[in-house]
Amino acid sequence: MDTYGLIGFPLKHSFSSRFFTDKFRKENIDAEYLNFEIEDILDIRRIILFNQHLKGLNVTIPYKESVLPFLNNISPEAEKIGAVNVINVLRKPGDMYFYELTGYNTDYIGFKNSLTPLLKQEVDYKALILGTGGASKAVSQVLTDIGIEWCTVSRNSSKKDKSKAISYNELSTDIMVTHKLIINATPVGTFPEVDSCPDIPYNNLTKDHILYDLVYNPEETLFMRKGKEMGAATKNGLEMLKLQALAAWEIWNS
Repeated sequence: MDTYGLIGFPLKHSFSSRFFTDKFRKENIDAEYLNFEIEDILDIRRIILFNQHLKGLNVTIPYKESVLPFLNNISPEAEKIGAVNVINVLRKPGDMYFYELTGYNTDYIGFKNSLTPLLKQEVDYKALILGTGGASKAVSQVLTDIGIEWCTVSRNSSKKDKSKAISYNELSTDIMVTHKLIINATPVGTFPEVDSCPDIPYNNLTKDHILYDLVYNPEETLFMRKGKEMGAATKNGLEMLKLQALAAWEIWNS
């Protein structure tokens, strides 16, 4: 039986295992999907060595960037983005110690295809990306490619390029009014921390704003709920998860 899985920490919030397990059952695919909750990226070697039928991995927080040194190859789009969320595992028959890892980024296509239907042609969007981790890199690349000006927001922007990054305490009324697309690319608000949300001035939101949360568990985060109360359009990351997962499946079986 082929094995696929997810590496990250923590993983109690993840729907990936459920998604693939349902897919395997409905399509009569003889495979399993396992969660590998690891506290150190070095454990990826142990996972691959002791799961000899492993053909592919998804990568989630906090390892989308730190996994890069463990890869033998990286696809052009993942190299451009600087983060990986899919790994293809190639083995040499008869040699349990030989494997070759190739990294890809399907967050890009998942986010792009999920976001673009929300955008109104008459609105000149600028975007705030909350967070600077691996997920935010795919988001920023999508925005660049579709022509939306963006900047990241983090707790400490002192070491960042000031033209592309600000801190939460710099979110003025003017910035909030002019940046009508706000993407939460942090894990803040993820189950079980459902009473948490990014620290932005929600009172400046309007009906022209879109709040996109990459978090999908819970279905409606506090970030989304606060936006909806101000009339903003909201969307969670479940569709993005499904789209990137299907793209990953194509990679593993191409």
